[in-house]
Amino acid sequence: QVQLEESGGGWVQAGGSLRLSCEISGITFSITRMGWYRQAPGKQRDLVASITSGGTPTYADSVKGRFTISRVVKNMYLQMNSLKPEDTAVYYCNAYRRDRDYWGQGTQVTVSS
Repeated sequence: QVQLEESGGGWVQAGGSLRLSCEISGITFSITRMGWYRQAPGKQRDLVASITSGGTPTYADSVKGRFTISRVVKNMYLQMNSLKPEDTAVYYCNAYRRDRDYWGQGTQVTVSS
């Protein structure tokens, strides 16, 4: 089993920055990919950014140039700069291991205009 716990969400004005953290515990070997997803009220959960076990990142077009994903051993981060009101959502940490997805409980990010 993989356990994930997010932190770092909160309220920020447009143009501001936040850094989300995801602490990874449990059986962590063979995790092939990790990522951040977000879900706004009434909308589906969408991929924001992902990073492979080899360190290759990918980003949704809406966050390219503003967000940076990184991973250091048992922590994953999402640095979010130049935040916009449309970035408001619950952000979830995800890990993919042996054909199974694992999720954290989510952390709320609210960006005011």
